[in-house]
Amino acid sequence: MEIEKLKKEIDLWLVNYFKDKKGFNEIIYKSMLYSLEVGGKRIRPILTLLAYSLYKENYKEVLPCACAIEMIHTYSLIHDDLPSMDNDSLRRGKPTNHMVFGEALALLAGDALLNEAFNIMIHEALSKGETWIKAADIIGKASGANGMIGGQVVDIMSTNKVASEEEIFYMHSKKTGELIKGAILSGAVLGGAEERDLDILREFGEKLGLAFQIKDDILDIVGDTTTLGKTVNKDSDQNKSTFIKLYGLEKCKDLSNKLTNECLELLNSIKRNTDDLKSLTLFLLKREH
Repeated sequence: MEIEKLKKEIDLWLVNYFKDKKGFNEIIYKSMLYSLEVGGKRIRPILTLLAYSLYKENYKEVLPCACAIEMIHTYSLIHDDLPSMDNDSLRRGKPTNHMVFGEALALLAGDALLNEAFNIMIHEALSKGETWIKAADIIGKASGANGMIGGQVVDIMSTNKVASEEEIFYMHSKKTGELIKGAILSGAVLGGAEERDLDILREFGEKLGLAFQIKDDILDIVGDTTTLGKTVNKDSDQNKSTFIKLYGLEKCKDLSNKLTNECLELLNSIKRNTDDLKSLTLFLLKREH
């Protein structure tokens, strides 16, 4: 399955979803779509589609779920960039949402994307049944107070202090890893995966999320703003608790490689064609942005 083709289908679905949104509040849809259209790798929704495709062929059936997850991810980025959080002016090579629409609308756009994501999931569940409720439950927990938001809380609280190894692993496994794991598991659940495979994919998602975050920490040091599309050295400038700060650059590179190899071994233990998931896993290790 072509990853670039999936990305284009996700992009098109998102644009079409907002196509006819009009009214006195039209600017909120423009703000929401601005951050969605700026782009990104669409890793989380692609993971949903690939996990589903391990079990069923028509991945377009779960595009609404995949795109709902992308909305949640995008809302988190809009809020992350706000002056009260990371105070960043560049995201994906473009001005951040609050730089274009102002802080109030950026805050509301993030809120609206989160709510819209669950509107989509509930709407699908009304006609498609309990499996969609199970997927929504996975996504809700992954993005909630003991998931992505919990990780963000620890990130804020550990700035300008020496965080323990346990705190750093908790923070990044939650802030980054939970939604990645949730994207994989929700796709697999919608595809009808058996419990054994869900256990394997759960561990795969946890390791992939950590590898993804460690690679992000590496790129914050060795990358450049033009390629990354965001400000480099931001973590060190703000004295954030990162894997680089904990282990140093070379150990982080080794750990990223180790986790990636463990991800591939887990995929080998699933009696399905996991080639596309393996390719995406290797892409995430080798990426430059």
